[in-house]
Amino acid sequence: MILHTRSTRALGAVALGSALALALSGCGRDDAGGGGEDGGDASSPGITDDSITLGITTPLSGATAGPGTCTVAGLVAYMGERNDEGGIEFGDGNTRTVEIEAWDDAYDPQKALQNFQQNSTDVFAFTSGLGTPTNRAYREAAIDEEVPQVLIQTGDPLFSDQSESPWQIGFVPTYLNEGAAFGELLAASGEDITVAALYQNDDYGEGYFEGFQEAVEGTNVEIVEELTYEATDTSVDAQLTELAGTDADVFFNAMSITPLVISSIEKTKELGWAPSWFLPSNTSSPAAILGPAEANPDDGFYSVSFAKAPQSPAYAEDEDVQTFLSSLEEYAGEYTTTPDFPHCMWSYMIGATLEEAFADMEEPTRDAFMESLRGISNLEAPLMLDGTSVDTTQDGQPAVSSLVVQKYNGAGYDTAESFG
Repeated sequence: MILHTRSTRALGAVALGSALALALSGCGRDDAGGGGEDGGDASSPGITDDSITLGITTPLSGATAGPGTCTVAGLVAYMGERNDEGGIEFGDGNTRTVEIEAWDDAYDPQKALQNFQQNSTDVFAFTSGLGTPTNRAYREAAIDEEVPQVLIQTGDPLFSDQSESPWQIGFVPTYLNEGAAFGELLAASGEDITVAALYQNDDYGEGYFEGFQEAVEGTNVEIVEELTYEATDTSVDAQLTELAGTDADVFFNAMSITPLVISSIEKTKELGWAPSWFLPSNTSSPAAILGPAEANPDDGFYSVSFAKAPQSPAYAEDEDVQTFLSSLEEYAGEYTTTPDFPHCMWSYMIGATLEEAFADMEEPTRDAFMESLRGISNLEAPLMLDGTSVDTTQDGQPAVSSLVVQKYNGAGYDTAESFG
């Protein structure tokens, strides 16, 4: 079911710039930044005639280190391929290698802000990093300093509002998009369905639940109870016990913390509650979550995706998947060579999207980069599922807004044509 509805180490290289932000803000940069009214085509920081440096602040330690390392690994793998081929040809005629600098923020907003403050003058742009609170922590600073914060791995819609945030754009579908996609699947079933919900008490969880609520309002789907948890919690057993008491047909679980998702699946089995589940795209990995938790596919575990899952037998011979796995093995060993989380595939797609923007970037400036990046449409990046694509031209939407609802089959996911 495809829906189009309203996440310190060196390796690889990239380039950036844009006139769009200049037009929106009405102000240019000084000579150090390049690209302003008086700066002409002077290069922005982090780019030379033969290389470009990108920065990533992301959790490389702590409870979200699994997906966090993947936000770097896929991008390093993609750019490693290109660098070995001699680099990427930019729109200004120069061929550049892409260097990636990654810093651990442990999913701590203050550390993310510090990473930005300490490195914003040394890199051309920040990209790919995981997390809503961490990306929000340096959003205002990035706008003030006119530093691109682009193709980041958060579904926060704030980053896709060009008028409010001219130097940012998200990559993955918004939380509202994901929640709405599952709500639409339930509503389309025509069945009377009860739902119990647990979601993270922040913009991440609230976004998922808001999208779901809007999709099921006035339908045969009834939300019988909703509870929240804090991202710092180490257990949600009390909430699960209360929700299990509803004996709801469906458990809408909007969690971002991998260990909590695993323990939630285990706890519901202990309680004798066997609902169908909805899980966010970033915490629904068969290899890292559903398998270790011994999730029963007969219960019905649903999620959404726009990326091919290498673990799925359906993609065992897929050319994109084979190239991706080979590149991950060759170039990303410092981070991970096991794509247990979709963030590995997403960051690989981010590499392809950046390459597309670089190819049309006619000046070595952040202004020119943003202008080029905002002009990509219908890009079928490697690993994308049929019916999904990259489109950065829609104000208010991230680079990817199309989704496929999928159901766990015990090894990977199949497209969910209906609920049940």
